[in-house]
Amino acid sequence: MGCVNDNQARPLTRTSMRDAHRVVIKIGSSSLTGEDGRLDGAALHALVDVIAARRAAGHEVLLITSGAIAAGLAPLGLSARPGDLATAQAAASVGQGLLVARYTEAFASHGLRVAQVLLTAEDTIRRGHYRNVQRSLERLLDLGVVPIINENDAVATGEIRFGDNDRLASLVSHLVHADAMILLTDVDGLYDGNPALPGTSRIPEVLSPADIADVDASSKGSSVGTGGMLTKLEAVSIATSTGVPVVLTKAENVAQALAGEDVGTWFAVTGRRMTRRRLWLRYAARARGRLVLDEGAVRAVLAGRASLLPAGITGVEGDFESSDPVELVDPAGKVVARGLVSYDSQELPELLGRTTPDLRDDLGEGYDRAVVHRDDLVLVRKPRRSA
Repeated sequence: MGCVNDNQARPLTRTSMRDAHRVVIKIGSSSLTGEDGRLDGAALHALVDVIAARRAAGHEVLLITSGAIAAGLAPLGLSARPGDLATAQAAASVGQGLLVARYTEAFASHGLRVAQVLLTAEDTIRRGHYRNVQRSLERLLDLGVVPIINENDAVATGEIRFGDNDRLASLVSHLVHADAMILLTDVDGLYDGNPALPGTSRIPEVLSPADIADVDASSKGSSVGTGGMLTKLEAVSIATSTGVPVVLTKAENVAQALAGEDVGTWFAVTGRRMTRRRLWLRYAARARGRLVLDEGAVRAVLAGRASLLPAGITGVEGDFESSDPVELVDPAGKVVARGLVSYDSQELPELLGRTTPDLRDDLGEGYDRAVVHRDDLVLVRKPRRSA
């Protein structure tokens, strides 16, 4: 049927979407609000009807929803999305309750229960939080609940924001081992130019990043949202590179997308599924510092078979402790990999450039260990293929 079984049925082609057992659906603010910026009850109920039908067929759905700030505009007498953080947080606080109340009512009409899950980037930056979120979502699904997930805009600051729910959706998709992700927006897929201009065409399928290398995705999002096409493609890249296929389409096409019909743009998987630990390390963890590598160490790390030893490090940047995430950079400062460091930043300078036998003889057992073990390391830059 065109699927591999990795606990669930993972779609390898668009048509096998109908068999995907666990799907993450993300809907943006522009798809949930009318021209006046108010929450569009009809659009919300239409989405819920489709999700309920999917659930009735025995599948699981997690919903990532924007719209809290947009829902709070009218009750607060605001005509547009606030430009300052405090007012935006106030609108989110008011709107989140309204938004979840609408979802609760709509799903209840189908006999389904929902759970509100509010996340900040801090919940994925800190590994303990990350694992707790994963366990909570899995348990909700086991209990037959539909998780309604949103960024916690009411408390998130600039430093701890995802910035958009597209990236949040991609991280959640991997976190729960989703079989597919659907991004719903106000445009029917990715186009080879500005879709508002004549002569442009929808791109029905993307098999690799090279297929869209020349596509201009710089258009901004709507007045009530935060994301544009660029943020969606970044989220798509995270998902597909870690084993989760994606459909990008407009909200009205969600039923057809779930049925595997030719709507929107299908993004095929480009990489293998990572462990949750490696996904956290590559995309969710906040690096606490940087280790500068010499060229030999860069080659060894990119080969994927070697741990990082003190002899290959030429510099240490930042203030970090053992087990913190750090970036590994080449002599030009470009990130090569990310990993969990085995030493405090204060310990490392006197170890740099020295061999492990030398360190063991001089400082004793324990100082001959790897600075970043290969099991705690994930590549960011792909190794060059030899001719």
